[in-house]
Amino acid sequence: MDAGSYSKEIIDVVDKYSKLFYIRANKSENLLEQIKEIKNWQTVEINYKNYEVASIRFRQFYQERNYRLVIMREKSKDNQVNMFTGDTFTYRSILTDDWQSIEKEVIEYYNQRGGSEKIFDIMNNDYGWSHIPFSFLNENAAFMIITAMIKNFYNYFVALVSKVFAWINPTTRLKRFVFRFISVSGKWVYQARQWVLKLYTNKDYNRLIFRLSIC
Repeated sequence: MDAGSYSKEIIDVVDKYSKLFYIRANKSENLLEQIKEIKNWQTVEINYKNYEVASIRFRQFYQERNYRLVIMREKSKDNQVNMFTGDTFTYRSILTDDWQSIEKEVIEYYNQRGGSEKIFDIMNNDYGWSHIPFSFLNENAAFMIITAMIKNFYNYFVALVSKVFAWINPTTRLKRFVFRFISVSGKWVYQARQWVLKLYTNKDYNRLIFRLSIC
C-alpha cells in the first residue's frame, strides 16, 4: 500500500485482517532521527541499481507491536544535504510486520505494487474501466472480464506485429497502436469491374499477412 495508507487507523484495520502487510511510510523528524542511529547498512542490487538497506523497529504509533521499518537509501542526484540526517542520501521506508524476509525481498515484493498500478492504468484508459457502462454489478463484472480477455489478445497480436515492423514495440499501448498502425487514409476505387481498397501509406501490410499465415 502507498503512503496514503500510512495512518494509525488504517494500520489497525490492515493488521486485523491481513497476515502480512507492507505500507510505504511517510518521512518525519522522528523517523529521520532513528535513521541517523543506523550503523549497519548493507548494499544490495535492486533492478540493476545499488542501494543501501537496513531494518529498525517501528516506534512511532505503537510501542507494544513488533512492527518493522525497512529503510532504503541512495545518493541524491543534486547532492543536497539532508538537514535531519546530515548526509546527501534520499531515504524511503516500508512499514511491515514481516521479520522473516530480508530487506531486499521486502522491497522487491513491495515494488510489485507499481506493476499492478500500471495494469489498472492501462485498463482504465485503454479498455474503458474508468467509465463502467452498466448500473449493475453482474453486467459490469462481465464487461471487465471480456475487456481483460481482449487485452490479452491484443498483447499477443501486438507482439506478432512488433516482429514485422520495427516501429511497433511489444509494449505499445492500444491508443498509440491505433494511431501509428491502424489509422490509415484510404478509399474504395472501382477498377477492373471491382471495388478495390486503396490505402495511402508506405507501410507494407502484406508482410504482416505473410507472417500470420506461417504462425
